[in-house]
Amino acid sequence: MNKQQSILNNSVENPEKWVDLYGDYLYRYALYRVYEATVAEDLVQETFLAALRSLKNFQYRSSIKTWLTGILKHKIIDHFRKKAKEQPMDDIESNINNLDNLFTKNGQWKIKPADWNANPQKRYDQKEFIKILQKCLSELPVRQASAFILREIVGENTKEICKILDISTTNSWVLLHRARMYLRRCLEINWFNNSYERE
Repeated sequence: MNKQQSILNNSVENPEKWVDLYGDYLYRYALYRVYEATVAEDLVQETFLAALRSLKNFQYRSSIKTWLTGILKHKIIDHFRKKAKEQPMDDIESNINNLDNLFTKNGQWKIKPADWNANPQKRYDQKEFIKILQKCLSELPVRQASAFILREIVGENTKEICKILDISTTNSWVLLHRARMYLRRCLEINWFNNSYERE
């Protein structure tokens, strides 16, 4: 048995070490996708519990970290599925009306977004930008935010997003389009138009 296999066996046989070895990584992974610290903590805890329950099924085809990340990914998807089903219809209608106020009747911007003269990677790496993005995402209707996060952050395809959120393909395109348009406007107002103050 080589050294790597020995380490892998040791971490499988000692799940009490998982929190120390993988807890911070899994928490960051979840937080980056759900943007709520308490939800991220809960999802990581659920991941560890699920892993303990299914430990006997672990077949050493991947590292423990990869296996735990896979479980966490499914927990995150379940979170979005549940969240989308819990949103009251009144909230959906209200938020649609708020978003519709940004456009004319023929679908044009009432106030055209300005061109962004920024390096997206540089902006993305800045913690302040992440906070603004989180704020903008929190203002979206639940299904729109979920669709955007599942597509752009989790990396799910349209078919999976439709399955998770229980929506049609056309509905997913509408949700993603509206989310992107709102986020563009929100980021422009709250970040890009004020960027000169931070530089």
